[in-house]
Amino acid sequence: MKRSIGLWQLWGFAVTSLGGTILHFLYDWLGKAAWIAPLSGVNESTWEHMKLLFWPMLLFAIVQSFFFRDREDFWCVKLRGILLGITLIPVIFYTYNGVVGKSPDWLNIAIFFICAAIAYFYETRLINAEKLRCRSSKAAIASLVTVALLFIIFTFLTPEIGIFKDPLTGTYGI
Repeated sequence: MKRSIGLWQLWGFAVTSLGGTILHFLYDWLGKAAWIAPLSGVNESTWEHMKLLFWPMLLFAIVQSFFFRDREDFWCVKLRGILLGITLIPVIFYTYNGVVGKSPDWLNIAIFFICAAIAYFYETRLINAEKLRCRSSKAAIASLVTVALLFIIFTFLTPEIGIFKDPLTGTYGI
């Protein structure tokens, strides 16, 4: 199984990249249907771009978990990887924009792929190192569920703070 971890993670990166790209447009493609809004980007805010990374990574982790049942630390690794990926999106975006000003669209797109790649690389290192102390897989799963609920709730009840603001329209949420 150890030799296949890199391949699993490469597939994860591919699924996340494709899934996130599709989710970016899905809300508009489906006529702004409220039922898809919690999963897809509803505007161009940083928060919505974090959502585009979260859902595909989580769904891939669920599929992957069936093949890694013997890993007690699996969900702890996935929690750390997903949190790293979604945290890097605003960190890189706001750092770059704070230094340079406004980032071009191609760079914003690249940030998504870079964050996904870093997250999967980090997970791979954790899995291969086999040194991660996982106190509770249930706590890791509960943490991921909490993050998922926040993405759902904040889609409809959006706080009026910067990370949720659409830079194109100046609006929040849907």
